[in-house]
Amino acid sequence: MQISIRKRVAALVLLIVSALTVSVCAALQAQQQRMSEKIIRLHVVANSDSSADQSIKLHVRDAVLAAARKALQGADDPQQAIAQALPQLEAAANAALAAQGSRDTASVSFRRELFPTREYDTFSLPSGVYRSLRVTIGAGGGHNWWCVIFPSLCVPATADGFVQTAEAGGFTRAEIGLMTQADEGYVLKFRSLELLQALKKALFGE
Repeated sequence: MQISIRKRVAALVLLIVSALTVSVCAALQAQQQRMSEKIIRLHVVANSDSSADQSIKLHVRDAVLAAARKALQGADDPQQAIAQALPQLEAAANAALAAQGSRDTASVSFRRELFPTREYDTFSLPSGVYRSLRVTIGAGGGHNWWCVIFPSLCVPATADGFVQTAEAGGFTRAEIGLMTQADEGYVLKFRSLELLQALKKALFGE
């Protein structure tokens, strides 16, 4: 009889904890969705994982970053600026490939993509769907390279430099605190959000 009561109590506690976890994840997901509207990410996919292709990927990255900075300079609408500059961005990527003697070609697109939790030197981003400038080199079978091109966060910066750039990009103090790990327990929150998103995808195909 006592074992049965213990099991019921344990089940009730588990149910309460699960409900609280879902609630926290839902709040974090809503915050991630608001943040995603202010962010443009860069996603470069190498042709393969060979050392040569991985090295070429970085040259392409640098060329696309330079072209993106030019396209975004003085832009009132960063998303529109990137969308309109796709031909120039693709040309920059292919010029970098040619300069490295590669026979591969690059395709560039502007889309929404699902990203995992990502930790950088001075900030982190929760998993979720973000607008992404995707550069695929050749077969696109190699490792990825990710960063944020708007606000301009690809270049490593000090914590103070990051805060200034993020504020200029329209982020609130709460959002900056979440990204800079000032919000205690951020890792657990981000990983919990990933779990919730994976569960939703498995159950509902979202």
